[in-house]
Amino acid sequence: MSDVVVLNLDRPRELRFGHKALKTLKSLTGMTLLDIEKQLTEGNLDPDVLEKMVYAGLQQDARNNGESLTLEQVADLLDEIPAYIDIITAVAQAFVKSFAGDNAGNAGEPEVPAGKDENTISTKV
Repeated sequence: MSDVVVLNLDRPRELRFGHKALKTLKSLTGMTLLDIEKQLTEGNLDPDVLEKMVYAGLQQDARNNGESLTLEQVADLLDEIPAYIDIITAVAQAFVKSFAGDNAGNAGEPEVPAGKDENTISTKV
């Protein structure tokens, strides 16, 4: 399972909510990630929050393509989407994927170090 969703804007762009994107999103909105998720699931997503979600989620794609993307540019790109629901759907899918990972988990199965009991968990590095 890929953790990106392709959003077709001026070009196909990868929408992804990695660690940096989530921190940026929290900083831009002043909301907790749970509050944002609640707005998404209740169908009550504020357009300003949606714009900031897209902005944060597209930053890695912009960096990978040698671009700088501003909130104003994102707003202009979103104006070109014919169906607003497509934006909401893509953002919701990418947001969920950021927490779901793949079937094995992002870091693999937890490993119990030698000499530790099974209640002590560390992740593989």
